[in-house]
Amino acid sequence: MQTVIHPTYFPSVANWVAIQQADGNITFEKEDNYQKQTYRNRAYIYSPNGVQMLSIPIKHNKNNVHQKYKDVMLEDNFDWKKQHWKSIQTAYRTSPFFEFFEDEFAPFFEKKHKFLFEMNMESIELLADCFQLDLTPSFTSEYIKTEDESFVDYRDLAKAKGNKNYTFEAYTQVFDDKHGFLNNLSGLDLLFNEGTNALSYLDAQKL
Repeated sequence: MQTVIHPTYFPSVANWVAIQQADGNITFEKEDNYQKQTYRNRAYIYSPNGVQMLSIPIKHNKNNVHQKYKDVMLEDNFDWKKQHWKSIQTAYRTSPFFEFFEDEFAPFFEKKHKFLFEMNMESIELLADCFQLDLTPSFTSEYIKTEDESFVDYRDLAKAKGNKNYTFEAYTQVFDDKHGFLNNLSGLDLLFNEGTNALSYLDAQKL
């Protein structure tokens, strides 16, 4: 059975649990309307001060009508990607695997993307490659209704507020001596701290 999820920005650990345990049967929702306050345009990392949000600025729809997620354009009037990369470097430069993967991610933050959906998919493919996870996704051609029982529906994982508080097994994080274990951060946190053990970790978790 196919698992359907929304593509998000360097997805959370919960998303990666769903992707890994779907055993390659992943369908990304491509025909939904864009919604604010979701992981579509944000990710959370573990900074020296605790949780830090990486927020993506988008071009707002002046007509105030529903806009397809796949049509949302990125704001390009300032270099927010440079800020994101600096924040990630500050957060993870002392983590066990950051130096190993750093050169894989640097080009992503130098590249000029136009659409949010396409950039998010690239962030997913990049993380999947680093996890050594075989990802051959398909995409919806029309919006999948929530009552469609032919899919396992994990699209709620894209909600940044009002979502289920997932409790996953703790792994060592750079600043956990200051703030303790922080749950369900971006997959970046899992990769830079766990590296090659990430897939085994994802297999052992429950949604």
